[in-house]
Amino acid sequence: MNLALADIRHNLARFLMTSVGLGLLMGVALAMVGIYQGVVSEALALSRSMRADLWVVESGTRGPFAESSRIPGDVREIVARLPGVVASGGITLQTVEAASTRGPLRVQIIGFEPGRPGGPQAVEAGRLLGGSRYEIIADARARLPLGSTIGIGNDLYTVVGTTRGLVASGGDPLIFMSLKDSQAIQFQLAPPAARRAIAAGGGSGGTDTVNAVIARLADGADADKVATLTTRWKHLSALTDAEQSDLLTRSVVNRARVQLGIFTVVLLFVSAVIIALIIYTMTMDKLREIATLKLIGATDGTIIGLVLQQALILGGTGFVSGVALVFLVRDGFPRTVELGPEEIAFMALVTTGICILGSLLSIRAALRIDPQQALGG
Repeated sequence: MNLALADIRHNLARFLMTSVGLGLLMGVALAMVGIYQGVVSEALALSRSMRADLWVVESGTRGPFAESSRIPGDVREIVARLPGVVASGGITLQTVEAASTRGPLRVQIIGFEPGRPGGPQAVEAGRLLGGSRYEIIADARARLPLGSTIGIGNDLYTVVGTTRGLVASGGDPLIFMSLKDSQAIQFQLAPPAARRAIAAGGGSGGTDTVNAVIARLADGADADKVATLTTRWKHLSALTDAEQSDLLTRSVVNRARVQLGIFTVVLLFVSAVIIALIIYTMTMDKLREIATLKLIGATDGTIIGLVLQQALILGGTGFVSGVALVFLVRDGFPRTVELGPEEIAFMALVTTGICILGSLLSIRAALRIDPQQALGG
């Protein structure tokens, strides 16, 4: 007879209630691990979708994600003529609050030239941008159906396509529009400001400005060499795709990653303490039973197996219910919860370790029980 299973069947209702509570706790811990991984995935999603080998930005900056960068739009033609470059395109990035039918919507706008690098490679529904203005492609996270309109600045834009999984590093959904539309929103002065600039002796301000120029290189081209060539123009700087990815993960989202990591460690520590208390309570509730086992000749190994097996069964049940809970509700989270086989396997090992460590105090207490307690009051 398996003593651990026999004891669980004897107190099945209490065991199930305990497992559900532990499953909720493990679900939160798993969700934090998934959000931690999701922050990195979201930060890299945009740069990966653009398939850019080189990012040309303003000299002295690490734009366009880490800090502000503004360069003339005709830089894309300069970059296009560099050896090894097969395509280039200017892009703009800005975060705005748009007016939708559901109320204010915070989004990040990506402006690009259709037919050049910078836009989404494919859409989940609808179509890519054509030559018409005031059209946008919105990520599914924005919850804007095809054909709906959204107010940005003084104009209304129509959703002609949707993507999935393309969000900014801060979690805001991405909206793609033509470069001319985005430049008008970001750089064009309002009429009163333009009149004042003209009166002061300046122009109204040209709008052929971009935040970065991205380039795709030919197979076998050395991105570092092309980046070095770009710096011949003193007002330009260049980052390779590897440098941009490293910047995004180590600088742009680093603070969020550290915060999530600390919170995850705290949750795991709390889980370990709670599991240890639960196992200790379950063990103390069986003082007479354990004493009886010792009285009839049960070895220390039998007692250790009883406590350890119950701890592992409890942890396993809580872990499985936690995983099921996270996968059931993760689509409703405001941030991406990315849990793959590696993350689940890692958390399973952590949970096993917590259960083993948490049962040590209970095992020590069980081994010190006097068999005479089975005969006394």
